[in-house]
Amino acid sequence: MNLYTLILCFLFVAKTVFTRSFTVDYKQNTFLKDGKPFRYMSGSIHYFRVPNQFWYDRLYKMKMAGLNAIQTYVEWNHHEPEPGEYNFKGDYDLPKFLKTAHDLGLVVILRSGPFIDAERDMGGLPYWLLRNNPDIKLRSFDPTYIKYVDRWYKILLPLIEPYLYNNGGPIITLQIENEYGSIGCDAQYKSHLRDLVRKTLKTDVVLFTTDGSSSSVLSCGKTDEVLSTIDFGTGVNVTYNFEMLRWTQASGPLVNSEFYPGWLDHWGQPHAQVSSESIVETLTDMLHANASVNVYMFHGGTSFGFTAGSNLGSTFQACPTSYDYDAPLSEAGDPTPKYYAMREAIGKFFPLPAGPVPQPAPKMKLPPITMKKYMSLWEFISKTSSSVFSTYPLSFEDLSHPFGFVLYETTVTFQTPDPAILTVKGIADRAHVYVNRVLQGILSREQKTESIPIKVLEGQKIEILVENQGRICSGYYINDRKGIFQNVTLGSQMLVNWTMTPIVMDSDSIEQIGGWKNNMKKENPVSVPSIYIGSFTISNKTKILDSFLRLDGWHKGVAFLNNFNLGRYWPIVGPQVTLYAPSIYFQASPTVNQITLIEFENSPCGNKDTCTVQFVDTPVVNGTTPLY
Repeated sequence: MNLYTLILCFLFVAKTVFTRSFTVDYKQNTFLKDGKPFRYMSGSIHYFRVPNQFWYDRLYKMKMAGLNAIQTYVEWNHHEPEPGEYNFKGDYDLPKFLKTAHDLGLVVILRSGPFIDAERDMGGLPYWLLRNNPDIKLRSFDPTYIKYVDRWYKILLPLIEPYLYNNGGPIITLQIENEYGSIGCDAQYKSHLRDLVRKTLKTDVVLFTTDGSSSSVLSCGKTDEVLSTIDFGTGVNVTYNFEMLRWTQASGPLVNSEFYPGWLDHWGQPHAQVSSESIVETLTDMLHANASVNVYMFHGGTSFGFTAGSNLGSTFQACPTSYDYDAPLSEAGDPTPKYYAMREAIGKFFPLPAGPVPQPAPKMKLPPITMKKYMSLWEFISKTSSSVFSTYPLSFEDLSHPFGFVLYETTVTFQTPDPAILTVKGIADRAHVYVNRVLQGILSREQKTESIPIKVLEGQKIEILVENQGRICSGYYINDRKGIFQNVTLGSQMLVNWTMTPIVMDSDSIEQIGGWKNNMKKENPVSVPSIYIGSFTISNKTKILDSFLRLDGWHKGVAFLNNFNLGRYWPIVGPQVTLYAPSIYFQASPTVNQITLIEFENSPCGNKDTCTVQFVDTPVVNGTTPLY
């Protein structure tokens, strides 16, 4: 045998030995990783809910809890904010996130959607789908929907292909849709998604579906040639639930893709909490059954800005800014008692990494910050936003305005009764009603308030300031258009000829405020939505750390730290009282920091010109609520 032949033999053997593979062995009911039986202990983290500067920190802490895998969604909505415009930068740098997980030795379970739920606006689907076709049948084989899914996947799938495990990356499994059995059995749609993925990624990744723990949703969600998995929380019969999975899929590894250590929150309802004891008990039962488990959420993070979605139960339920989820890692990434209890339980089945166990990080507390009323919202709108005229009111989608607020205005052209009943059917979602800028009342989808009496005369102007509180993120009603899109009546008369102003609240518009002359008129602070600004410096002796913005006495609005949208606040209804403020958004001395509040209802200032907020070192996401 000559040298050339020996080299070829060596290369062949080396390739055989070192070829990576991840497959399913249905006969042995297990995953095979590089040909050896494998099961994962995973946790969910959403890269888009965590500042990218903190990805390594959060993933490292997850690994130190004994996890060998992480799970994340891909949010189409913000990756393609407008048709054909793609964003993979900053907190949406998906390749960077995947590489970070890979560098830490974690494999990745990728839930690519296109629908994800996740308590995100419209379940992660782009708002412009409703603009392009209000009657679109989302999550179906409707051609007007499929064409956009196909186009998106032609961008997404090649992007993630290098990160598949078989290609040397971390991705071991890829989800098809998400809990689809809960809304329908469109086999053509599911098969199309499967084939679309296979066309690009071939058999280089294991495909799976996830559904709830009932035979009906599992059977509807099942897709041929795709691994079925289940989801459930604590306090259940683990054996019975896995038998439900076996009823749908006779063999293959047992997987709980969403094991709930907590639960989601809604404004005005108590913070969800699940005991560590119940979590450890159910988790231990699953691991004894040789199941693979993903904890949803292991780290919840934050729905900064206007990204939070909503749900529709007996009434409309908007989700708060915090996605703490009562998870093992808190919203700010701190290990909780639940973290340590779960780590101990996991350590009985999986090897725990060497090294010190992560501890909660110190937080920053600053002195109270004086807030000064700077201008009314009306002035802000006149300087930053442009208007659209239409005979009849247009929705947010029609106005190409994805999130936030729209001001609807019309002039009354007829003699009115006193009081007159203003009716806005289907208001989505909350609206402050003014007459010549004097507050008359609030319309609320949550409270099912679509009519209020107002005092208005012929020739006066009605202003309706409408808030989009987040599109419905799950179920049958995600075609959730926002704003006013039905006729508005005053008594028996229809109101026409509307001027609509989408209110721009991005970082650029907020940054402009400081450059404008402060000419705030002395108007009633109760009736006029206003902008308040507070400036502060951080002493060189103070280490900049994560903090929490406490807004005692403030009612409802949006907070910005150095022009970054921390999210909505609504402490008067709870349960969230503080807003998480990551350290990366503060600036060291001598740079002056600025906190900007857009307050829509009332400040704690009374008749004074100033009032305060404070960055504190203790979060409050379980404050009191009015409904219980």
